Amino acid sequence: MIRLSKLTDYAVVVLSRMSQDAGAVHTAPALARSTGVPEPTVQKCLKLLSKAALVASRRGAAGGYALARPAEAISVAEIIAAMDGPIALTACVDGASGGCGVERVCAMRGGWDRVNRAIKGALESVTLADMAAPSCTTHLPGALTDFIPAGAGN
Repeated sequence: MIRLSKLTDYAVVVLSRMSQDAGAVHTAPALARSTGVPEPTVQKCLKLLSKAALVASRRGAAGGYALARPAEAISVAEIIAAMDGPIALTACVDGASGGCGVERVCAMRGGWDRVNRAIKGALESVTLADMAAPSCTTHLPGALTDFIPAGAGN
C-alpha cells in the first residue's frame, strides 16, 4: 500500500484552508483552530512548507504565513516532496543506489521508474486549488479520476 504520512495530509488541510483566503496572512494558532489540526503540528507543517518556499513567513505584529504562490500554481507533488521528501516508490527509483541489499542482481532494477514517473506526473497535475475545491473529484484530471471509484468523494 502506498500511503502518505499524516504530516503530509495535515499540510494539505492547512494549505487548503489558507487558499480559501488567498493573500491573507494566517497564524499557526488561527489555522489550528479553523482546521482542527493541533497547533504544534501546524507549526511543524508551516516550517517545512516555508523551507520549500510554498508558504512565505512574515514577521511582526501582523505576521504569520501566506501562500507563496496561487493555489493553482502549487502541485500536490510539491507538497508531498516538502513534507516527505522526493516521491519514490522504491529505493532504486530514478537511478538511486545503495538503498537495497539486492540491487546488483535485481531483475526489476529500473523497472519501477516508469511507474514512479506516472504517479509523480499524476500528482504534479493536481493542484492545491483542485484539492481545496468543494467536490475535488469533479475537478481532478482524467488520469486520476480513473482510479477513483464511481460516487467516491461526491
